[in-house]
Amino acid sequence: MKNLSSLLIGIVLIPILFLTSCDRGEDIVDNQTSAFVLMKDHMTANHLDLNKILENDDGEKFVVGPPATADLQTFLNKYYILDIRKSDAFTAGHIQGAKNIPFSAILTEAENAGSKPILMVCYTGQTACYATSLLRMYGYTNTRALKWGMSGWNASTAGPWNNNTGNIADGHTNWSYANAPANSVFTDPTISSFSADGAQILKERVEKVVSEGFKTISGSEVLEAPSSYFINNYFSETDYLGFGHINEAYRIKEDLLLVGNGYLGLNSDSKIVSYCYTGQTSAVLTAWLRVLGYDAYSLTFGMNGLHHSNTAWASNKWGSSVPKNLPLIN
Repeated sequence: MKNLSSLLIGIVLIPILFLTSCDRGEDIVDNQTSAFVLMKDHMTANHLDLNKILENDDGEKFVVGPPATADLQTFLNKYYILDIRKSDAFTAGHIQGAKNIPFSAILTEAENAGSKPILMVCYTGQTACYATSLLRMYGYTNTRALKWGMSGWNASTAGPWNNNTGNIADGHTNWSYANAPANSVFTDPTISSFSADGAQILKERVEKVVSEGFKTISGSEVLEAPSSYFINNYFSETDYLGFGHINEAYRIKEDLLLVGNGYLGLNSDSKIVSYCYTGQTSAVLTAWLRVLGYDAYSLTFGMNGLHHSNTAWASNKWGSSVPKNLPLIN
């Protein structure tokens, strides 16, 4: 009888355990979904929506241009300057007081800034903007990037921009002047975390994105196969039509926020490519999107690399007059 009782208990328990296992699997999925919601709620409540990454509560945009010569010393005294270029480029010429670090060290090195705002510096401003976005989300909201990078500091360090403007889109079959396609509504990206705290989830996400490095893609790759990507042109409607755009590129800009769920205009199941005029704003956007869980990439050099001779330019066009003649330390 004892063996028969054990057998009966086993028969009853097996389906219960099976159902419990299924329920636990559903809980895991639910927890992954709620991790995004928890982080999203934390970000919106703490001024970390995209508009506040682009411009903080003090009204400081994510980039700052090189100073006038007369204001140089004030500029140097203000910032804790982190240069994330390779050591040989740094040794060849850098800003006075700048500290050379690898991109991977930006979060730990930021702790040494004290009360000073951080200035991120790279070759063109693109990687520095990516770093600035991540540091702002990590709590260093007064971080800024040097606009145009070292290319804009001095003509002798302007090679990275001088050598990467171009007109590969001019006359290309995948360059269009048509209206933007209608935006759709997609699902939330999925992220995983063992934490139920939005602040901790955000911290984990930023650290993960830093560890992966700057995620970019070239204009030529996207032009040759635009259907392989979900492309977001981060222009005004006027510029979207005036400059032209990569074929079938969406235009999701004004509403691209967590508040109001405008971010749902981006396809969470696709490889997302964002582009702007210089690659600097799209770098900020891409960092933010990757933290949210999107497979996002920034198109390098933006419109300057796609169609530099385009007659629609009004601002943010690279040219020989952009670099200043500010001093370099060797």
